[in-house]
Amino acid sequence: MEIEDFIKDYLNDTDEGLKSLVTFFLNLVMQFEANQQAGAEKYQRSSTRVTTRNGSKSRTLLTKLGKLTLQKPQFRDKSFETVVFERYSRVEQALINAILESYVQGVSTRKIRRIMDQLGIDGVSAESVSNLGKALDTKVHEFLTRPIEQPIVYLIVDAVYVKVRRNSRYVNTAVLIIAGVREDGYREILGVRVADSETEGFWLSLFTDLKSRGLHGVQMVISDGHEGIQKAVTTSFIGASWQLCQVHFLRAILRKIPRKRQAEVIALVKSALNGNEDLLSRVATRLEQMGFHTAADTVERFMFDVGNYRDFPVQHWRRIRTTNMVERVNAEIKRRTKVVGAFPSRDSLLRLIGSILMDINEDWLTGNRYLNMAEFLDKQNVETESGVGSSPELSVVPLVDL
Repeated sequence: MEIEDFIKDYLNDTDEGLKSLVTFFLNLVMQFEANQQAGAEKYQRSSTRVTTRNGSKSRTLLTKLGKLTLQKPQFRDKSFETVVFERYSRVEQALINAILESYVQGVSTRKIRRIMDQLGIDGVSAESVSNLGKALDTKVHEFLTRPIEQPIVYLIVDAVYVKVRRNSRYVNTAVLIIAGVREDGYREILGVRVADSETEGFWLSLFTDLKSRGLHGVQMVISDGHEGIQKAVTTSFIGASWQLCQVHFLRAILRKIPRKRQAEVIALVKSALNGNEDLLSRVATRLEQMGFHTAADTVERFMFDVGNYRDFPVQHWRRIRTTNMVERVNAEIKRRTKVVGAFPSRDSLLRLIGSILMDINEDWLTGNRYLNMAEFLDKQNVETESGVGSSPELSVVPLVDL
């Protein structure tokens, strides 16, 4: 088939057509790799040739689009090496490993049994599972402990919740995804942490670990209202601010409001969100008058923390006043972890999520800039030259007796 045929298939049937296009492209990548490794194209007579072709071998690759059947080139006297299967199978290997580990531990739910049958796997040994896990663990560990080289202007933290086996029971576990927007405007996944608690000590440990890997330049941290995070931000990033995600802020208020009154309260809060603290103070007063005392307390508690984004360029506001950047990452994690259901161990959880984050990070760094940082950098340069501003971590804040 020619490329035009694959495009026609894509236009006629989005799912199958896209699979055909991806299959065609990956086969093309491997043909290019084979030409490089052989030193010449197929059937080409050349003094640079170092080996000859020996046909190809069908190889199945599990991807987000489903199962693809690729044609992997073969050489007569050497092995053919390709990056295709490593890049696209990393997440699938972690997913299969989690399923196999559940199977070995005797968690033979109908879902796991059905997946095992589809994969054609039976009688797997604990040693085989362990060996697969070790290979993935090395890659994930290298990714999650790599140096952070670029200045990170906006640090964004959000949580996804999954079930993990602890001894003989399964518990809901918060997995915190830490991402940042760099000074060059690109996004980067910085780390992941299983939250055993949300105390100030936990957050201090997390931020200390990130800084030991090179995290610097943080101007603002965006998250939901985790207990202890405000104090930890103040201690760890002197001069930086904390922005409470406005979506989480609204959710926290609505938890105190009867469903039949929520639309009215949503309109009231949204009308004040882009204003100053005085407008939010009036919202708190109005909620108090309506009889929603706990909701009013929530507004008063956070009203100085939901508008910090306004100190940054206007074109950044929509993307830095919430944790939506990481929420989309969480959606992909939920989609993948749904296959497993409940994780047999904390290691298998980090293995799969780490693999997913590696793929997302590659897409972010090779894609488009997330934010245009020109205005921000111009402002920073002006402040530095005038002596008004300095690096947040190096700022000196005078002590005031209270």
